[in-house]
Amino acid sequence: MADKREEPASESEKSEPERGSKSDEELSDEETESNSEQPEEAPEPHEMFARTRDEGARRLNRSKLDLTTTSLVAGFDIVFGVIAIATVTALCTPKLGPSLAHFVGSLFFGIAFIFIVVGRSELFTENFFVPITALRRGRMRLLKLLELYTISPVMNILGGTLLILLVTTKGVLPHGTPEALNELADHIDDLPLWSAFCSAIIGGALITGMTWMVEGVGTVGGRIIIAWIAGTLLALASLNHVIVVTLELIIGMRLGTTISLEDTAMNFVIAAAGNMIGGLLFVTVTRTSQAVGSGESDDPAA
Repeated sequence: MADKREEPASESEKSEPERGSKSDEELSDEETESNSEQPEEAPEPHEMFARTRDEGARRLNRSKLDLTTTSLVAGFDIVFGVIAIATVTALCTPKLGPSLAHFVGSLFFGIAFIFIVVGRSELFTENFFVPITALRRGRMRLLKLLELYTISPVMNILGGTLLILLVTTKGVLPHGTPEALNELADHIDDLPLWSAFCSAIIGGALITGMTWMVEGVGTVGGRIIIAWIAGTLLALASLNHVIVVTLELIIGMRLGTTISLEDTAMNFVIAAAGNMIGGLLFVTVTRTSQAVGSGESDDPAA
């Protein structure tokens, strides 16, 4: 029987790809091009709310040790921001004048909120929206929220005060920085009570709004930008933030201004009330309603 031998394929047949097939390289290029044509969209409000609710549950589930330490370091973070704005303002004032120097210094205060957001520190005013969303579903007891509201402000102030005792030691800060710190403290101390209260409402709405926006982005870079913008605006407008301003007033007392402990305690109460009203009324209520409406709009049965 004759052997049946297959004739070898010609060179042209070897080099010619099969019809209808594409190389891996071409497929990869097409996928990349397709992905680049589909920009990432911001999540819907109800999706942001779901993320916020999960984060709120995480915060309320933490141990007392975790809550205490994260609140303590948040005080450190705020003082670092105050040092930054005062130092930059002092350095820029001789050449730029006080107003423009304050603007430049405010850009650097945002690092405080970057540290807080990226490092997951616990700042008291971050809790007027996020943990409340977890309570809304009945996941946690009210006692856990009260624990959060009690421990976080105390440890924020304690942590910041410990660092203040070091940085206000003579010779630690650059020349001109103590004077800039005194001006920050005097600004709020000189405000009438009603003005300080209204400023606190705006400050509370701003920082609570920041926590909502932070949950809306999925990248660390996006969270850094949002935190920096919120911190910069807070400093630029010199808004009355209960933790920031209390620590500024403590610095003023430490540096020998006329600010008294009674002044500091009074502003703490005013700022805490204003921040809470601003956060709850202008963010928590409105954003929750927005999320509910968004969920109903996406429900085909609605």
